[in-house]
Order: sequence, then structure tokens, then C-alpha cells
Amino acid sequence: MPATSSNKPYRVGRSKTGLGLFATKPIKKGTRIIRYYGPILGSRIPEHDDIENKYLFELNGRWTIDGSVRKNLARYINHSCRPNAESDVRPRERKVFIRAIKNIEPGDEINYDYGTDYFKAYLKPIGCKCESCEKKRKKLRAEARADRAKVKARTERKAQKAGAKAAKKKKLNGVAVGKANGRARA
Repeated sequence: MPATSSNKPYRVGRSKTGLGLFATKPIKKGTRIIRYYGPILGSRIPEHDDIENKYLFELNGRWTIDGSVRKNLARYINHSCRPNAESDVRPRERKVFIRAIKNIEPGDEINYDYGTDYFKAYLKPIGCKCESCEKKRKKLRAEARADRAKVKARTERKAQKAGAKAAKKKKLNGVAVGKANGRARA
């Protein structure tokens, strides 16, 4: 893992989704955090179409950055549906910067929204593991458990009522108890 100098406001660390980039110092809203860099690939060059990795960052329809180089620490920034940073794409300069859109406290994971194309291709099949989606899934699971418990309690009550009715119809000392045709049987 590449070493980071102490003057950087981030470090690479273990995340729920693998490795992630974490703040080591407070980062104010609007601050440029890190540059996403790597070799620039032309989208119109056939050899570049064969490159397949998850670190490709599309600048526009013509240029793409291959961020798979080890020195590119920005590649460790994970996706979030409720991010605290965003990408600042500058296609004419062929540069991408990641900047904070919220105040980020030390220890917080730095994350941004990867976009719908990446989400559909890579994240949706396995399920988004960002904090907001995890909370949403946790809430849905709790609601489903509560619904199952309600249904189970309802069926148990029905079973108890049915058992009570059956017990009333049982014979009491060999004589059936209950009414038939509006008259009591003896």
C-alpha cells in the first residue's frame, strides 16, 4: 500500500467495501482533496477498448483516465449514494479533482457518487454497500421481521380461537354441549 505523507489530509484504510480513503484532518466544504490521475486513454483507439478495470474515469466521450496506477490514491475513494465529496471534471485540461461538498471530520471515509452508468454496471448486481443503502436495507429488514411477527401472532391467535371452539364442542361427561336448530341438546 502506498505511503502517505503526514501533511496530507487523508489516508488509505480498511473499509466495509475493501480499502477506502479516510480523512486524517478536518476538511472544509469546497476544499479540493485529491486529484484522480493516470494515463489518458483515447476512446476512439481500438486497443484502449480492450482495457477492462474498475478504475476508468470517463472525462468525456473522447477521453478516459486509467486510474489503476498504484500512485493514484484517489482510486481508493468508494461510492456512496449520499456522498461527502464530488468529482470536479475538467475535460479540456484532462484532469479530475475530488472536492468536499460537506465538512469532513477526521476518521470519516471520503466518498462520492460514481454515477448511474458505473452503478448499473458494477454496483447494482452485487448491491450498493454504502452507509445510506445499508441503513435503508437494515430498516426494510426490520420492517419485514415486524410484519412476519404480526402474521405469526395473528395465526397463533386464530389457532387458539379455533382450539377454544373445538374444546366447547367436545363432549362433557359423554353429552355433547352446544345448540342445534336453536334448541339445547340434552
